[in-house]
Amino acid sequence: MLLTKSQKVLIVDDERWTSDTLATIFSIAGFEARAVYSAEEALEIMNDWQPALVILDVVLPKMSGIDLAIYLAGRSPSCQILLFSGNPNTAQLARAAAEAGHPFDILEKPVHPDFMLQKASQLLSVH
Repeated sequence: MLLTKSQKVLIVDDERWTSDTLATIFSIAGFEARAVYSAEEALEIMNDWQPALVILDVVLPKMSGIDLAIYLAGRSPSCQILLFSGNPNTAQLARAAAEAGHPFDILEKPVHPDFMLQKASQLLSVH
């Protein structure tokens, strides 16, 4: 698949400032980006709006980003997933997911916007 910047990107982070800022950055870069603040909101929006990429904070209220990533990988296998976190327990969560057959790369917060855009473009251009 060739990269088209008009692809849809969903950002999920309970820190509204982070989610909104990333959505703005991706929009300026030419992506169709939306921000939500919980896993539940992400699932709701994805009923009608299918993103090519979901960027997830690992630590979310109620349902973790890793649990949501596992669910999305089964529900929408063509959707790319990029996790990021500032929580020191993230490595343990990622290890548990990998042991269960769900390996995910997790970017450490803070993530420079240029690096986030580069990583997202790589994921989208590979798939």
